[in-house]
Amino acid sequence: MSQPLNFSPPDDGEEIARAEVYGLLAALFVAPPTPELYAGLQVAVTQAPAAGAFLESNWGALVAATRRLPLAAINDEYALLFQGIGKPEVFLFGSWFIAGHLNEKPLVDLRHALAALGLERPAGVLQTEDHIAGLCEVMRYLIAGDDVGVSNLAAQRRFFDRHLRPWNEALWDAISAHPAADFYAAVAGFGRDFFAVEAQGFDLLDA
Repeated sequence: MSQPLNFSPPDDGEEIARAEVYGLLAALFVAPPTPELYAGLQVAVTQAPAAGAFLESNWGALVAATRRLPLAAINDEYALLFQGIGKPEVFLFGSWFIAGHLNEKPLVDLRHALAALGLERPAGVLQTEDHIAGLCEVMRYLIAGDDVGVSNLAAQRRFFDRHLRPWNEALWDAISAHPAADFYAAVAGFGRDFFAVEAQGFDLLDA
């Protein structure tokens, strides 16, 4: 039997919960959900620890979409939206939204930032580093990594502000507006709210 995937359970630390959400978004955008992830989402807890929590509604919509749609339909949706022959319906790369083209200066800047963090694209990964899944993985590492000289709040804010804040809203808009988006419209809604919470949290550091 599949184990329930708990969303921000009361006994989890906030940092662990943040890292898990980034990891979930990375997994959902690098490929369609695996059978294990799909099964976990279907039995996920949808009630937030605090009633009316900001992320609760869109998280519930994402879980509901998983329960409503067969995995094969989600696989087809992912392929249609993000893997089209030649030009996909929706690009998942920061350079596209920031500069209007792939492999532009934002990607070069990102590679310099990753090198400074001691990170590089793993062997076998075909997507360039500015793919939303890769960027979410970097954020997960900056939150949950063991090296506090690299994985710390200041590094998280710098990376988010430079490489995610400028374009994430445009990505969520592009996905949500596509007529074929169903499951991934729910993912985009959840991603939009989560990134808004992240941006607000980083802004409060200067308050």
